Amino acid sequence: MDWGTELWDQFEVLERHTQWGLDLLDRYVKFVKERTEVEQAYAKQLRSLVKKYLPKRPSKDDPESKFSQQQSFVQILQEVNDFAGQRELVAENLSVRVCLELAKYSQEMKQERKMHFQEGRRAQQQLESGFKQLENSKRKFERDCREAEKAAQTAERLDQDINATKADVEKAKQQAHLRSHMAEESKNEYAAQLQRFNRDQSHFYFSQMPQIFDKLQDMDERRAAHLGAGYGLLSEAELQVVPIIAKCLEGMKVAADAVDAKNDSQVLIELHKSGFARPGDVEFEDFSQPMNRVPSDSSLGTPSDGRPELRGSGRSRAKRWPFGKRNKTVVTEDFSHLPPEQQRKRLQQQLEERNRELQKEVDQREALKKMKDVYEKTPQMGDPASLEPRITETLNNIERLKLEVQKYEAWLAEAESRVLSNRGDSLGRHTRPPDPPASVPPDSSSSNNSGSQDPKESSEEPLSEEGQDAPIYTEFDEDFEEESASPIGHCVAIYHFEGSSEGTISMAEGEDLSLMEEDKGDGWTRVRRKQGGEGYVPTSYLRVTLN
Repeated sequence: MDWGTELWDQFEVLERHTQWGLDLLDRYVKFVKERTEVEQAYAKQLRSLVKKYLPKRPSKDDPESKFSQQQSFVQILQEVNDFAGQRELVAENLSVRVCLELAKYSQEMKQERKMHFQEGRRAQQQLESGFKQLENSKRKFERDCREAEKAAQTAERLDQDINATKADVEKAKQQAHLRSHMAEESKNEYAAQLQRFNRDQSHFYFSQMPQIFDKLQDMDERRAAHLGAGYGLLSEAELQVVPIIAKCLEGMKVAADAVDAKNDSQVLIELHKSGFARPGDVEFEDFSQPMNRVPSDSSLGTPSDGRPELRGSGRSRAKRWPFGKRNKTVVTEDFSHLPPEQQRKRLQQQLEERNRELQKEVDQREALKKMKDVYEKTPQMGDPASLEPRITETLNNIERLKLEVQKYEAWLAEAESRVLSNRGDSLGRHTRPPDPPASVPPDSSSSNNSGSQDPKESSEEPLSEEGQDAPIYTEFDEDFEEESASPIGHCVAIYHFEGSSEGTISMAEGEDLSLMEEDKGDGWTRVRRKQGGEGYVPTSYLRVTLN
């Protein structure tokens, strides 16, 4: 079934239908255009939202970036940003493949429709023109027939009239004959015109207009098919980005699963561990007896000059607490304004950066030397003298970086010594051999120990460096008053131990001792005897009870 056969007389209906189809196509293009604007606005708002919540500082300068919670949040923001990019891709595909292409196709369809209907109207005008000519010839034939009949009647009446002259009768007969001849010609012309019109009308209704209607039908079907394909592009544009969007959502899930609370707690420790030793107990000051207070190694209140305060000096010094309000500190190049542990880490970072820069400059110097050798061997490739300024600059940079490396190495060594001193670890503790087993006889146990620094010397060493270590305590408000370390528990000697090495102390089996410092993992424990004296003994020789 086709329009030319079934709708041969529905020219206006087809005209309205094809116009409706083109209007529908234009409405869909407009809908998709507004849809792309919605997608673009959505993507823009998402990107603005991501930009608003992304960290402003680079990750290497932001301590919070080390926490898994922050890393996961940043990853989620990045996934949302990628998701916004996919929405922009959907908008772009719809704009190019639907809006532009369908709008262009709509213009082509409008031109084609206009051409077909112009052709149909011309055919209609031609048929109407033929029909008018047929009507004119018909009316002329009818008029001529009436005139011929009237002329014949007049001639017959004059012929019967006795009063009429012969000349009048002849003239009337001639006029009747002429009118009859004109009527015959009009008849022939009308017959010819009718035959021509019928032929044109048959051609119009059975050939010309059906072809035009079939062309319109083909055009409308192509438009409908193209519009259907345009409908499909909506879902196709979405399906194209579904895998990437699924990856974005999967990335968000991975980021959520990557939050590690325990690890974040450890990161917080690593970021903010000061390395300070805990302050000892505050000792009783007997102002009734004139005496000097003995400074305590474990007190944060040790004066910066290492000298004990005299009782009765008349100065009332406030305690310093690690959790007190801190004064504003001045940032120094050696990071001495930071706590010992943080100072060590920052110095280590700076040292690694300087070493990387130094290696880069060394590699550049080697490359310039090789280039200079090539220029010397092949002068046409370049002038060796042109490389001298760059080589000199590289050498200067190397010397400068070497000095900085030495400077940071010295600061790092000093910072590490401060960390060890604040932990109560002397150099001797790191040089002791492994602790002896519990089954070793008391008389041979001491042979398993090597020399260790005497605890008194160990306690004096930090005092001699108090002037250098002073910046470590600048983070706190006031100096702690010096106090002697307090026991953290008590222990009983299971075996006899002869402390013949430096830093060790002798003890008898069953002797009660004060626990001053727990085993740090090296097998030795620091204790104090009741009769005086302090030193290290094997941990395996003790039965320990903490307070």
